[in-house]
Amino acid sequence: MNISVELTLSPLQDQFEEPVIAFIKSLRASDLRVIENPLSTQVYGPYDQVMNLIQTHLKEVFETLDNGLLFMKIVKTDRSEYEPHF
Repeated sequence: MNISVELTLSPLQDQFEEPVIAFIKSLRASDLRVIENPLSTQVYGPYDQVMNLIQTHLKEVFETLDNGLLFMKIVKTDRSEYEPHF
């Protein structure tokens, strides 16, 4: 089963750029499709691979933060080829 996941990492501290960049780079290093925009990062692929990737790297980034928040949306399909028709 393939999924699409949208992630927004929000460190609740002054020094926030480095943890966000490190998190995105760790996702990019996977074999999964990762697309970024200014507001979020999307990860596409098989459920187990995507969720294991997020679990592993989220724990790593949370260990570097005093406070942090992750918003996550999951869609049960691969939406990586979606193009709006309007």
